[in-house]
Amino acid sequence: MPRRRTTVADQLVAQLLAAGARHVYGIVGDSLNPVVDAIRRAREDGADIAWVHVRHEEAAAFAAAAEAEITGTLAVCAGSCGPGNLHLINGLYDANRSGVPVLAIASHIPSAQIGTGFFQETHPDRLFTECSVYSEMISSAAQAPRVIRSAIHHAYGAPGVAVLTLPGDVADLEAPPAAPDVLTRPAAPRVVPDAAAVAGLAAAIDAADKVTIFAGAGVRGAREDVVALAARLNAPVGHSLRGKEFVQVDNPYDVGMSGLLGYGACQEAMEGADLLLLLGCDFPYDQFLPAGVRTAQVDVEATHLGRRTRNDLAVVGDVGETVRALLGLVRPKHSHRFLDRMRARHAKLMGGVGAYTKDVEHLEPIHPEYAAVLLDEEAPDDAVFTVDTGMCNVWAARYLTPTHHRRMIGSFWHGSMANALPHAIGAALAGRAPLGKGDAGTDGLTVRGAAASGRKVVAVAGDGGLSMLLGELITLQQLQLDVTVVLFDNATLGMVRLEMLVDGFPSYGTDSVAVDYAAVARAVGLHAVRVEHPGDVRAALREAIAHEGPSLVDLVTDPRALSLPPKLTRQQVTGFTAAMSKEVLGGGVGEVMAMARSNLRNVPLP
Repeated sequence: MPRRRTTVADQLVAQLLAAGARHVYGIVGDSLNPVVDAIRRAREDGADIAWVHVRHEEAAAFAAAAEAEITGTLAVCAGSCGPGNLHLINGLYDANRSGVPVLAIASHIPSAQIGTGFFQETHPDRLFTECSVYSEMISSAAQAPRVIRSAIHHAYGAPGVAVLTLPGDVADLEAPPAAPDVLTRPAAPRVVPDAAAVAGLAAAIDAADKVTIFAGAGVRGAREDVVALAARLNAPVGHSLRGKEFVQVDNPYDVGMSGLLGYGACQEAMEGADLLLLLGCDFPYDQFLPAGVRTAQVDVEATHLGRRTRNDLAVVGDVGETVRALLGLVRPKHSHRFLDRMRARHAKLMGGVGAYTKDVEHLEPIHPEYAAVLLDEEAPDDAVFTVDTGMCNVWAARYLTPTHHRRMIGSFWHGSMANALPHAIGAALAGRAPLGKGDAGTDGLTVRGAAASGRKVVAVAGDGGLSMLLGELITLQQLQLDVTVVLFDNATLGMVRLEMLVDGFPSYGTDSVAVDYAAVARAVGLHAVRVEHPGDVRAALREAIAHEGPSLVDLVTDPRALSLPPKLTRQQVTGFTAAMSKEVLGGGVGEVMAMARSNLRNVPLP
């Protein structure tokens, strides 16, 4: 039997396997066919890699991003030439801004046709440069192995998105021998701060009577060190949304979150401090960072220092390394009056937030805050939550309690709609055991029947986001993924509605027709239920979460529920008042009164 030739596509798949990739998300088609067939043949030979058929390439990129976030290992997505790979771009922006190792295969038109205005011609090697750390085109077989290796190294090293543009005819060329690659994923280095910089920061901490810590995602792996520092300084600890899961759990010094989604006493603690210590935090909303408070910043990325607010001191280094060094230098602070005052204020404010969740068991429409609390209580302690952008971010930030094993993934930097469902696909596949030959579906490409790890994935979705990529419910069903979609269905774009109101505009163009999404999900084959009465929420969530396989709970929630930031400016209050006046003048008195009944219990005053 003649030896089967090895193509560039075969070599690509082999290098992806060596780099740890186990799934390639995408939609098959034309110029991508050599790569898809290489995956098929690799699986037939026993390789642990699978093609995951999604319904939209944007979902492919989001799914890859979530898998990479959960595992820390390279995840891959792919799109065919022209419009196919263009659909990847939104999810790739999200992955790159989140700093997760993703490789995108952007297949291309025949190489001889590039530059002639050929059918479906685009230039992906140019188009993807802004949303990647590496973007190159493979134009010959001899070039392929080194460029593929470089893309993998960039994805891991940044980390971020690497894009390979690959014409279909080049993918089908016979490949040259590839040199072994032993440095695909070298161990991460320790970034130890300069000793003099740490000594200067310690002196500033000692000189301050009141220190507040504000933590971002850079505290990952350093929670115990940060809590120990807070204990030594009697310092309240606030956090950004991305920092929540890494610093809030079992933290007696927690005072909540600041920013547009904020809650609790974090904002007051920052403004009332003598020294604000930003740890691993690139918090973008500078209007919430106090200009009149002395500020120190610690970050492993020197480019992050001082770009949001002024730095009186700055230290480049891992948060854990820096904080451990500080613990050996700073003097204990004996006064805890500031901490006690902030914790008492936090408890009072959280009691106000809790007002939305109490005595509402019989109020219709369902209060979304109440539903979020029940979800928090019913979800397993090791659940992975994927969260849509918008009001779902608010409910997750305020009511989902982190544990040592829960994860929360969202488009927290890119802020894209429709991310929760495709993120859930990648998160669910990240928990699967290695695939065997018997796990393939009837087309030989899907991963039906692969053993799952038992970790539940919960997609916290809004109807605006879900409707954008609704077809991915079919992906859940085809792969029988253990995902529960909890849909906060208010038939409006709630966050946009709030943005309009605080800017002085009456809401316009934000509402949708009512849709029975549970009926849609059942038509696809999912276990699904629509809930309109608050008394039925807990049982519906419990049943769906216990269900093995995909499920959806369509919660019909109050469209007038608003989330206001922890501190309203006079300008925002003026805008809100102006918008309400326009509603009244336009005949919307009933709408204004309904909104007041839904929200006035907890409106923070300037």
